[in-house]
Amino acid sequence: MARTGRPKAVLELSAEEREQLQRWALRRTSAQALAMRSRIVLACAEGRSNSVVAAQLGVSAQMVGKWRARFVEARLDGLADDPRPGRPASITAEQVEDVVVATLESTPGNATHWSRAKMAERTGLSKSSIGRIWRAFELKPHRAETFKLSTDPLFVEKVFDVVGLYLNPPEGAVVLSVDEKSQVQALARSQPAFPMMPGMPEKRTHDYVRHGTTSLFAAFDTSDGKVITSLHRRHRTVEFRKFLNKIDQEVPDHLDVHLVCDNYGTHKTPAIKTWLAAHPRFHMHFTPTYSSWINQVVRHESRTQAVTLVEGGSADAGDVASGPVRKDRPRLGVRRG
Repeated sequence: MARTGRPKAVLELSAEEREQLQRWALRRTSAQALAMRSRIVLACAEGRSNSVVAAQLGVSAQMVGKWRARFVEARLDGLADDPRPGRPASITAEQVEDVVVATLESTPGNATHWSRAKMAERTGLSKSSIGRIWRAFELKPHRAETFKLSTDPLFVEKVFDVVGLYLNPPEGAVVLSVDEKSQVQALARSQPAFPMMPGMPEKRTHDYVRHGTTSLFAAFDTSDGKVITSLHRRHRTVEFRKFLNKIDQEVPDHLDVHLVCDNYGTHKTPAIKTWLAAHPRFHMHFTPTYSSWINQVVRHESRTQAVTLVEGGSADAGDVASGPVRKDRPRLGVRRG
């Protein structure tokens, strides 16, 4: 005769209990332990065995049996944690849930986000208690990040094309990531900087003297990191065509040239198309719209600006690409115009 094991406790839910359990299981603000217990009870209510529920939810059969029995005995109250030794909590679970839900789903009047003071005024809790609740749930109302989703209908195809060039470039060809950094300002601080000393960081004046602007054209070789650069006062089709001519001169004649570019208008003008037709070894690959982040030269430009331009500076626009200044010269700064 097959062994059946201990008979499991019969578990049936009322409509109100099922609704509350579903709220706890699905709501993102619920404690994860309570959410898992709710899922266990909901699965058991469908008549499944402890072992089946355990395999489905990735927990042990003992855990399923424990919370099945607790719910049968005490219903919804049985899913709460047992009282712990020590001073009773002065803030109830309902108050914590109210703070978290209000933080996520509402904003105060005349403000874009909650502050500790405003939330404390709303709930009657102290500012330090609000701070502890936010830290426990990793909530940071004062912070906001940006994003932009590409609307390019060929987004996937273009990503495959560009990433494929990076990972598996064609034989007998060079892959260059091309971009232009326009309106770069060469800024010199109005006074010499105070050097860094123990206990004191380097200090620079907040005001500066302008030394003109320039546009930096760069072609980044994705295979070895070498860069072909060119400086121009303006950023038009004429300048981009001159830069293409420079690339044509520096890349050996026996290699095809694959250029990864963004969708800036100067890359697609009739003059550029005519130039490309006259130079069949050049092949253009465009990134998806709003996706310049996939262009490797953008990362190179960011590193160059942080390391050599902002920290080092340049005496005039013609020195922008020449690297950081000497220590005996005034500290300078270069910013995007």
